[in-house]
Amino acid sequence: MMSKFSVNLTTREAVRKRANNCCEYCQSQDKYSPTNFTIDHITPQSNDGNSDFNNLAYACFLCNRLKSNKIKSFDLNTSLWTPIFNPRKDSWEEHFRWSNDASIIIGKTNIARVTIVELQLNRKKLVEYRQALIQFDKHPPTEV
Repeated sequence: MMSKFSVNLTTREAVRKRANNCCEYCQSQDKYSPTNFTIDHITPQSNDGNSDFNNLAYACFLCNRLKSNKIKSFDLNTSLWTPIFNPRKDSWEEHFRWSNDASIIIGKTNIARVTIVELQLNRKKLVEYRQALIQFDKHPPTEV
């Protein structure tokens, strides 16, 4: 019997290709990551999400772990519960941009702001990872 959390290999590969081999949250590239990327249930199964292709995102291990079963977060700036970035409904470019040196993700919207906080998209090691790749002209990814 297959676990309810299992996603078959064909679907996993299709999710990876759709994401252009990048974490759909922090934009890290899987080929430069020391850990395997995972398949994230955008709407978690604990919130009645399913394993359909349109509810899956390609995510680095830490983004997936930090997102956990969250679908929204309390935004201290607006005092409102705000959705976390949904890569199937939201455009990365609409919500985020790179800093001038491309090492920091800057939020352009409330959704981006809560996602940056909840998923720690500018965590120290991730910024260092980006800075290292920039030196070899390997960051940011060419297609977001």
